[in-house]
Amino acid sequence: MLSPSSNSTKKAFSRVALVGKFQADGIVEHLQDLAKLVSGLGCEVFIEAATASHFKLANYPTKTADDFAGTIDLVVVLGGDGTMLGIGRQLAGSNVPLVGINMGRLGYMTDIPIQSVQSILPKIIAGEYEADTRTLLDAVVMRDGKEINRALALNDVVVNRSGISGMVELAVHVNGSFMYNQRSDGLIVSTPTGSTAYALSAGGPILHPHVAGILLVPIAPHSLSNRPIVLPQDSVTVIEVVNGLEVIVNFDMQSQTELQAGDKIEVRQSDKTIALLHPNNHSDYKTLREKLHWNEYPSTF
Repeated sequence: MLSPSSNSTKKAFSRVALVGKFQADGIVEHLQDLAKLVSGLGCEVFIEAATASHFKLANYPTKTADDFAGTIDLVVVLGGDGTMLGIGRQLAGSNVPLVGINMGRLGYMTDIPIQSVQSILPKIIAGEYEADTRTLLDAVVMRDGKEINRALALNDVVVNRSGISGMVELAVHVNGSFMYNQRSDGLIVSTPTGSTAYALSAGGPILHPHVAGILLVPIAPHSLSNRPIVLPQDSVTVIEVVNGLEVIVNFDMQSQTELQAGDKIEVRQSDKTIALLHPNNHSDYKTLREKLHWNEYPSTF
């Protein structure tokens, strides 16, 4: 059981909202324990409305994510990186920081193990943390000169074929200059945060979260000379569907739009950001080492 601390504990955050992953085993008990811990620290606790409704939690007041700005000081996400991606897009630009607690598998963004919550979270709420600003992508889907969809992505915007259809042909322009026509399974436009997601499995480089850039990674290109490229952060990339059946564009793999020949997707860095809070002495390299099983570790340095 989690042991709440004294109400007199120093607090950097007074109003805390909890968000939970819907499919995780044991999540209800963990959410209840987490609420008791945070309440015991003298904080006002809220449950994000969709989380409360899904798990039928009625012991604490609720708020929708749309209402967090100005009313919530800190959001604690219990689940995995997918849960963080979803709530992160909703809170982009709200100046409400997020803390990620993973439910078993280490996440790149949800980096606090559930077993360490009792010792780590009170320190963060007391103001002992490292803040990490993450950029997002702003994507607009155009058809016949009209906007048919607009979405944010914290990880990536992916144009690819669906089902068992063949290759897609894409024409790519950057800042108005033609880059290439590409026949492939698709193209990933990624933030540094997303460089350890789909882009990594497609052969892209890992970008440190503080690198100011946008990554383009072809998915199984027909020509092996089509290689990943890192663009400046102020680049505007336009991807046109030249040819292909069952082509879609995904945003963080959590929402999508069906495309047809002639459609264009304009992608740029959003002016909205999110802030992730980590324990003091957090190391991105330690996370990469553990997540990617980089097992070589020197005894001294």
